[in-house]
Amino acid sequence: MSARGFIRRRPLTSLLLGLLLVLGGWVWHERLALQAFPGIISAYTAKEYCSCRYVMNNPADYCLGYVKQAVPVSAFHDDPQQHRVTAQGLGRSSSAVWIGPREGCRLEP
Repeated sequence: MSARGFIRRRPLTSLLLGLLLVLGGWVWHERLALQAFPGIISAYTAKEYCSCRYVMNNPADYCLGYVKQAVPVSAFHDDPQQHRVTAQGLGRSSSAVWIGPREGCRLEP
């Protein structure tokens, strides 16, 4: 059976195979960005909450609402004594600490 014959006899299967090939090509092209995505969720939450809470001096409830995302974090800890925030999401954990009034917050390596 030739390719034309296959497409004529099975148009839906041909369309799905074509879409799968396009999707596979896009995933391969964006592989580095897709690998970095899980770390972005926890890093954004920790850094932005730290800035909201300790730089801008907003209440904790307000800052929790401010950093809420479509992809939720699985664990979150705010240590007010050390001005340190830790967030975990999509298997990655990130911490941010308040350095001072001029420096603000910094993600920890």
